[in-house]
This record gives sequence, structure tokens and C-alpha cells, in this order.
Amino acid sequence: MRECNWVLLPGKYLNKDEANRLLSVARHRAEQGIARGKKVVIRDHLVIHLAMSTGLRVMEIAALKCNDVFLDDRICSVLVRRGKGGKKRLVHFTGPFRNHCREYLKWKEQNGESIEPESPLIASSMTGGHMSRRAIQDVFKRCAAKARLKPTYSIHCLRHTYACFLLKASNWNLRLVQKQLGHSRITTTQVYADVMMPDVEKALNKLYM
Repeated sequence: MRECNWVLLPGKYLNKDEANRLLSVARHRAEQGIARGKKVVIRDHLVIHLAMSTGLRVMEIAALKCNDVFLDDRICSVLVRRGKGGKKRLVHFTGPFRNHCREYLKWKEQNGESIEPESPLIASSMTGGHMSRRAIQDVFKRCAAKARLKPTYSIHCLRHTYACFLLKASNWNLRLVQKQLGHSRITTTQVYADVMMPDVEKALNKLYM
């Protein structure tokens, strides 16, 4: 088996408080935006919530179309048509993000944005087409600054954050996390277990007892 040659360093993923603060800021800005008729902050909220709820890569978020989101089943999903290595996968989600997606699509339609199957899920306010990866990075930076997060964070840290939270919530199910993230090798996913496994903390706490 090929070994993974990267390490998830501290500062590359958010803790629970930071994640909650970021999402809260994005939601608050969107609520104010609805009242003031500002579209950009409503779109920004969707970008942040999507990244935190699915762990998609920036290029995968940018490429999403309206018909890539499936909301009718008990467990909803988003279709990544061309992930890393050109691979296609379904990423499942449920809970608050499902309701957010429904509200967002309704909002798009009410505000004159197309929700036709091939239309961008997240449209650029400048061109009406797909947002660029750079523009999506800028969305994160704006919200992260408002949430008082470290300036060293990038939007990719939300993918790492999602992976860490999912691993813990799934009782350390590496295969599930691997499938959701679209990793070709389990050794890549194992990196998250190396920093999250409870046995590490237990062992270290007992070391000097």
C-alpha cells in the first residue's frame, strides 16, 4: 500500500468554537442581507455552510450546478461531477443544510436567478456564471475576518474540519470519511485519525501518572 506523505498540522482545521463562530457570522450577515436586499452575503452564507457540511474542494464547489443537489430523499446528496483525478462521487448530507439548500433555491428563483438544471448553483454577482475558485476563497476570507479567525486559515481548512468532525461523529469510520471526501487511498484518510483518535489523548494523559 502506498504511504501518504502529508501530515495534518495544527492550525489547518477549525475547532468546534471556531467553526460555530464562522457559521454564525455567515448566517447573521445573510439575515441582514435579506432585510437590506443584499444578494452577495446570502450567497456567501451558502458557500460557507456548503463547505462545512460536505467537505467539498474549492474547485468542486465552484463547478456545482442546480441539478447537482438532490433534496427529495431522507438523506440528501450533492453530485461532484469531476473531483480530483476526474472522479465522480455523491456526497451525502442531512440536517440544517438540507433546509438551507431548499431556502436558498427558493430565494434564487424569487430574486431572478435561474434554477434551471444547468445553471450555476452559486452564481457570480459579476458575470452570472460560475464563481471562480479565487472568488470563493475571498468569500471565506471575508467571513473568517468577521469571525476573528486566524488570517492563516484558508477555505481548504473547512474540508479538513469537516473530515475531523465526521470521523468523530461516525465513531472513527475511516471508510465512510474516505468515501465522502473522495480519497483514492485509505492512507490519505488515515491522516485525520492520527490527530483525532481518542486513544492518543488517553495514552498521553496517562504517561506521567
